[in-house]
Amino acid sequence: GLSQYSSDPRTEWDLSAYSTREQVLEAVRNLRYKGGNTFTGLALTHVLEQNLKPDAGARLEAEKLVILLTDGKSQDDANLAAQTLKNLGIEIFAVGVKNADEAELRQVASEPLELTVYNVLDFPLLGSLVGKLTRVLCTRIKERSHKETAGSAVKDTPANTGPQLSPTDLKISAVTSKSMHLAWSPPLRPPKKYRVVYYPSKGGTPKEVVLEGAESSLQLSNLTSHTEYLVSVIPVYDTAVGDGLRGVTSTLPLSSPRSLRVSELSHNSLRLSWKAAQGATHYLVLCSAAPEGAED
Repeated sequence: GLSQYSSDPRTEWDLSAYSTREQVLEAVRNLRYKGGNTFTGLALTHVLEQNLKPDAGARLEAEKLVILLTDGKSQDDANLAAQTLKNLGIEIFAVGVKNADEAELRQVASEPLELTVYNVLDFPLLGSLVGKLTRVLCTRIKERSHKETAGSAVKDTPANTGPQLSPTDLKISAVTSKSMHLAWSPPLRPPKKYRVVYYPSKGGTPKEVVLEGAESSLQLSNLTSHTEYLVSVIPVYDTAVGDGLRGVTSTLPLSSPRSLRVSELSHNSLRLSWKAAQGATHYLVLCSAAPEGAED
């Protein structure tokens, strides 16, 4: 499976999409590069929530490996998201190119780092990693598949669905042109943290707030007016992650001046008056001659 990310992660194809090597290589050849920001934490959460689910082709009995390819330093908390994956038995390999942050790669990757962290100066040099990375990946899968001890596979990982680990009933209220209030019912087992991610549905930089697990509400402020926002509330545990709550709502448009009146007309002047727009600090008044034939 493959996902690309910038400020908004995008699944290119799921684990179940192709069944032959040739099909995968053809899909890679047709892949279009997605430019933009570097929100690695959001991308890793996307992989966990979207790409490693059974309905996306993830098999419970299979080993779970994630290869992160990045050319920059993350603009959000990649370490917290990576730790969540690793706590669930998912192994992360980090491959950096050009401006990737070596320290961040080492934070995100699984142990042992000498097998899971790679860094090259430019994209053409990635070819030099293919042989070694292929051998390491195949060896790791074989090693872990032969282990029958508890904790070596996803079997012993707590389920990440149901009322035990997942909050319910997301309510969005008190919506204004620049703020909204979120509230939800906590799961039966309170999480260690909540990650609240919100961003405009038509594209924009995601923002993230991390709350303590005892909290169950949040006021979002400094939003853009008249904009639809996607909101996710994700519970994070020491060894599991619950299903996230999602909601969509639009901020209100900015208030407009009303009741425009014209008075004190003369041959070269007129007076305008209106009811004030709440929160306005200035007004821009535009005036032009009416087109020929229109009412004066």
